[in-house]
Amino acid sequence: MTSTFSYRLLGRDGAARLGEISTPRGRIRTPDFMPVGTVATVQALYPDQVKAAGADVILANTYHLMLRPGAERIARLGGLHTFMRWPGPILTDSGGFQVMSLSKIREVTEEGARFQSHLDGSRHMLTPERSIEIQCLLGADIQMQLDECIEYPASHAEAERAMELSLRWAERSQCAFKKYGAPGQALFGIVQGGVHADLRHRSAEALVAMNFPGYSIGGLAVGEGHDVMLRTLDDTVPALPAAKPRYLMGVGTPLDLIEAVARGIDMFDCVMPTRNGRHGLAFTWDGKVNLRNARHADDPAPLDAASSCPAARDYSRAYLHHLVKSGEYLGSMLLSWANTAFYQDLMSAMRAAIAAGRFSDWAAETKLRLAGDTGSESAHG
Repeated sequence: MTSTFSYRLLGRDGAARLGEISTPRGRIRTPDFMPVGTVATVQALYPDQVKAAGADVILANTYHLMLRPGAERIARLGGLHTFMRWPGPILTDSGGFQVMSLSKIREVTEEGARFQSHLDGSRHMLTPERSIEIQCLLGADIQMQLDECIEYPASHAEAERAMELSLRWAERSQCAFKKYGAPGQALFGIVQGGVHADLRHRSAEALVAMNFPGYSIGGLAVGEGHDVMLRTLDDTVPALPAAKPRYLMGVGTPLDLIEAVARGIDMFDCVMPTRNGRHGLAFTWDGKVNLRNARHADDPAPLDAASSCPAARDYSRAYLHHLVKSGEYLGSMLLSWANTAFYQDLMSAMRAAIAAGRFSDWAAETKLRLAGDTGSESAHG
């Protein structure tokens, strides 16, 4: 354990990076995938299962937790780690994306985002200062600045306006973090600018000058498509410092992760493993498996006989098909567990390939096996 936040770059293979983030609550091996615990739970899984699957850190959602049960209440109950029984590191987003995508009514001003709750219609104001205060009340180890997330497509002028506002909010977030933050916690800046290379460069340059301990890339996986996302990463990642972690927010499919790691990304989050699990879709080394398909009704084989996860190894596809078709909770639980474990195994395999100096070959081989899993999918929330 360490009393401070730090990042060590342990090795490279091309642009792919092997590293380690140290926090007071434990280390995060990178490249890393964070299961999403939106409302203080990774859906359909016990915290012990998430940990056993190999997760070092999970993500929780500022917007949802500020509305219910409330950041002050969680703080009174000992903070988010105690509240949800997760002793390891927790990363929180700023709430900006959900304000833009879920709120019934919203208005963005220089001060912040005024919005109406999607739960009960109550009105709230989320400023950079309040976002950081909430994240600190939760006790998050890694926090995000408040930024303005815009829809895709957006004109250059609109993307520029939101990017410049996000930079001003970054400065205010930093000031608030100095007031509310605790030793060992870290605040990341978020690079914005839509799909426009010049805006991404300007955003990254300004944020690097602010000397954040880590940098997130926001505003992607919002409908721009896989190829455009990768092109934007090609334009953005070289502008970020090598000595600090890089986090691609809300991404994505196994193919997305492999391609982004190949471009130097260190951290990811996505609801895809559990969301798809709840809808009968499993991720495997040979592509996606739709357990709703009738061809699985008589299949005694497991999802993956070689998996270390009992959900993937010990239950037949026929039984999983039956659970999904019957609408049984256990089907969602087992498939979410299997998918969470697969994503962690995928990241472990990438770390091993980078360490061995064969990431490019491994990626080519793995992408062929995952040929049925193509394209980006938005996975925020």
